Amino acid sequence: MKLKFILIALLAVTLTACAGKPKDEQINPNQTAQGMYQQAKDVLDAGLYNRAIELLKAVESRHPFGPIARQVQLDLIYAYHQAGNLPQALATIDRFIRLNPNQPDLDYVYYMRGLTNLKADENAFQEFFGIERSDRDLSSTRQAFDDFRILLNNYPESKYAADARARMVAIKDNLARHELLVADYYLRRGAFLAAANRGKYVVEFYRDSPLVEQALEIMVESYDKLGLDKLRSDTEQVLRLNFPQNRRFR
Repeated sequence: MKLKFILIALLAVTLTACAGKPKDEQINPNQTAQGMYQQAKDVLDAGLYNRAIELLKAVESRHPFGPIARQVQLDLIYAYHQAGNLPQALATIDRFIRLNPNQPDLDYVYYMRGLTNLKADENAFQEFFGIERSDRDLSSTRQAFDDFRILLNNYPESKYAADARARMVAIKDNLARHELLVADYYLRRGAFLAAANRGKYVVEFYRDSPLVEQALEIMVESYDKLGLDKLRSDTEQVLRLNFPQNRRFR
């Protein structure tokens, strides 16, 4: 009985393995490049991103210089991004830019690099619970801002330009908010000069952000704690001129 059970278990595993790759998704070595690509594209459109990656890589390895090679690379970028394999998505993007410096699809590639860098800095736990951390590394978010800026500077008429512009505004607000988190962290620990400098950075580089008012408040409080009366007075005057309804002046 024990032997029969083992045989049945092995048979079940074999059937499961066979079922994992439906017959119509197997790679046919006799297919044309276009046929292989269409098969991969159908799987990609169905949202089976990891399987699509396998098929697209098979097309790329068998037909690296064909007429569809560039489109295969573009689809791989998208598939890696959707599958959450962000390092490989960025590597594929950088490779495409290096090998295709004058291709008309570069607006899409820079757009995807911006999206991928943004995704690299996401923290689902923090976003779900609304938790912010002053020590959070936002280097990829800053890179995303640069990616979108390249897109807008080089391809202002791109169909991705409007969304890239909107994302840049959101990124600036997020970066400004992060700077203020750090400033508040320093302020609460008595590092007043560091807090003032963080506030000053927001005022100088994110001047169109609604968070400038809070940055000026931090600067005023920090200069006051440091006994820097002239700087405190000048900053308070800027705050009054730009935000006359601020709570300090009520």
